[in-house]
Amino acid sequence: MASIVAVIASTHHPFYYRASTATGEDRPPFADEWTSKILAFRETLTRARPDVLVMVGSDHFHQLWLDNMPQFLVGKAPFYDANWYNEEREFGLPRMLLKGQEDLSAHILRAGLDSGFDLAFSNELRIDHSITCPIITLRPEADLPIVPIYTNIFAPPLPQPKRFVQLGAAIREIVESWPSHLRVAVIGTGHLSLELGGPRQFGPHGPDPEFDQRAVEWIANGDLDGCLREVTLDSLHSPGNATHGFMDFMLMMGVAGAGVKADYVDTLDLFHTMEAYFTWYPNGAPAA
Repeated sequence: MASIVAVIASTHHPFYYRASTATGEDRPPFADEWTSKILAFRETLTRARPDVLVMVGSDHFHQLWLDNMPQFLVGKAPFYDANWYNEEREFGLPRMLLKGQEDLSAHILRAGLDSGFDLAFSNELRIDHSITCPIITLRPEADLPIVPIYTNIFAPPLPQPKRFVQLGAAIREIVESWPSHLRVAVIGTGHLSLELGGPRQFGPHGPDPEFDQRAVEWIANGDLDGCLREVTLDSLHSPGNATHGFMDFMLMMGVAGAGVKADYVDTLDLFHTMEAYFTWYPNGAPAA
């Protein structure tokens, strides 16, 4: 059977690519520290030597809109065009073409349905920066096949936080039941406290540093019980109007397992948001 060699959760700041490649006067003052942290984080995936990446993210109203908004969607295509025109224009992100792992997509869909998750699918999915940003930070070669999984964190009615956790646990069980010798890394991206278009968007840190501190502790310690006691769909409005993306972090905690502490934790306060990076090794840390 397939083995999960790494579980990785992170934020997905779309300006990293532009900041990290800028030079001279165009290079922001925080770029060097940010790049250093990303290089260390990247090594946690490289050490795991994955063959396939399962990528969890959320479409930012690029392909999925209010006329057809699935709660959980699995990409099932041989290739994925990546990044949209506005992402190229506003963030400087490159166009990408990513190979898909159709066999694993089909396995996740079938086993997910049989496990009580009515997963949607798309054979013509174009993906955005919630998935391409972690590829740029963690695997810039973009040479590994992927299975994209999209969650709805934007358009109410949203799934409950516990459903994200349940799906994460199911993804782990399903991937580990895939009849393959391949090594799989499950990577998911979300937000800590985040405000978009509101009065708290451009502060010196995230809009709710206290929530960010608690969130990092929940994730780092695998404290799903504590997290689920405090986090509700209503409570997530308070830290910032886009904080429902934290539920993708909760999904990744479900993949890692309750009570399982992260093997790698790092953060960076970056003007309007806190960046956060976590890695778990389900089978033990690989040799350096």
